[in-house]
Amino acid sequence: MTMTQEEIDALIGGGVDVEQLSAEQEEEFSKKDASQEEQAARIEGIDPKLQLLLDLQLPVSIELGHTNMLIRDILRLGRGSVIEFDKLVSEPIDVLINGKKVAEGEVVVIDKHFGIRITTLIDPSERLKVARS
Repeated sequence: MTMTQEEIDALIGGGVDVEQLSAEQEEEFSKKDASQEEQAARIEGIDPKLQLLLDLQLPVSIELGHTNMLIRDILRLGRGSVIEFDKLVSEPIDVLINGKKVAEGEVVVIDKHFGIRITTLIDPSERLKVARS
């Protein structure tokens, strides 16, 4: 689904005319509202000491793939060079927070901006194992 910048601004600002949304957009919009309400309810129940952590900023990065290159090949890189990664186009993209993989997703384009739609969250117990290593 592709949304215009006006639709995105309306969603963010809360000024959405639900009658103008397509059935797919309306369903996604209602899911987003329910998800945000669930998150807010979960946050309210957190220990006040832990609430201080909610304002911390962490770097979020997206890994399309990776590869190893010889220094000779790196020095030959120039404008228009193509670097081939180990992932296929159909494979999910890794979402890293503070350098640790927490989710997988797919690339989406909204107008001229890239985004990631989260498709899979890494199990919290797995994330803890990775964080400890």
